[in-house]
Amino acid sequence: MDYSAAAKLLEQHGQEQLLQYYDELDEAHRKILLSEISQIDFSVIERAKRGGAVNGGKITPADAVTVEDISANGARYEQLGLQSIARGEVAAVLLAGGQGTRLGYNGPKGTYNIGIERKLSIFECQMDTIKKVAGKAGYCFHLFVMTSRMTDLATRSFFKENAFFGYPQDKIHFFIQSVSPACSHEGKILLEEKYKPVLTPNGNGGWYTSLMSAGFGGLIRSEGIKWLNVYSVDNVLQKICDPIFVGATIESGCACSGKVVKKISPDEKVGVLCKQDGEPCIVEYYELSEELRNARNEDGELTYRWGVILNYLFSVDKLDKIDMKAMPYHLADKKVPCIEDGVKVNPQSPNGYKYETLVVDMIKLMGSCLAVEVVREREFAPVKNRTGVDSVDSARELLKLNGVQL
Repeated sequence: MDYSAAAKLLEQHGQEQLLQYYDELDEAHRKILLSEISQIDFSVIERAKRGGAVNGGKITPADAVTVEDISANGARYEQLGLQSIARGEVAAVLLAGGQGTRLGYNGPKGTYNIGIERKLSIFECQMDTIKKVAGKAGYCFHLFVMTSRMTDLATRSFFKENAFFGYPQDKIHFFIQSVSPACSHEGKILLEEKYKPVLTPNGNGGWYTSLMSAGFGGLIRSEGIKWLNVYSVDNVLQKICDPIFVGATIESGCACSGKVVKKISPDEKVGVLCKQDGEPCIVEYYELSEELRNARNEDGELTYRWGVILNYLFSVDKLDKIDMKAMPYHLADKKVPCIEDGVKVNPQSPNGYKYETLVVDMIKLMGSCLAVEVVREREFAPVKNRTGVDSVDSARELLKLNGVQL
């Protein structure tokens, strides 16, 4: 893209300010700026106006496979799941673009050492789980690792330094998450440097479009992959491509499924898998009315008790049929370092919006979703904080409980 084309594009979208320092730049920085402008998806600013909150439709409980169901039927689910995995029909997608900033750590979160007396990264915890499933199925399934611009090189290097944790290198694939522009409160795209717009990861709902943009659609088709198990790096007890989870989903006939835990209280800050006007829906804790939040069944259980843990199984066939542009962008009001009046500033209060898609909105588009209950102490150990709730400390205790040597 040359200057003339960039100027015309920016004028169409009211973003001419991105070229205001062009005359001050050297040739190398001019090329960077024009390249960055050519990659901006300006439609996200308009799509963000749609919002993503619950729109007032009727909320009802989700269909669920409970731990009691799994106790009775788990062997059948597992056999069905193992057969599908052995045929190469299941692959995993790790959402690993985040950094360990909240842990006081400078690096990709997955490289954080959760061990005490030995080195044990979050990545290694999850890869150990993957190898167990692959061993049981007799097949090493594909793993797609989504990184970000900030973490890609370090993540790739870490896997290489650790010999890919003993997993076949040709089955691990890295791709960078797509980005969206960050804007001022007035809707103007901000500049990180005079030659560089602020472009940030587009939220965990962008995983599939990012995967396709990276060119992996052909591999998925040629390998006959029918299911993608999407999970977060945050949870060190994730069970990836869990045969019981896969089998229960296949048997249900649903287009997707989500692992859930019982909420420990009505006010626990987790999204709840339920239905909205008969369609699958994840309602964030702050979107549930007080009445629904506290509603209970005759047995005393919370009616809306299925808290999601960001471990989902998606049908590839259904993903290819839905319109990803129907997903709304959510506005996150943030402190965004940027150029103001020619000077780099670090604002002390929120000065702009980052635009993010959320995987919870993908669930709405799938048409059907099965909640599969898991035991919290066995599969949910989020690492979000250095200490306290959902922390390194609490995750270590749960790892010990599950027999992991630290």
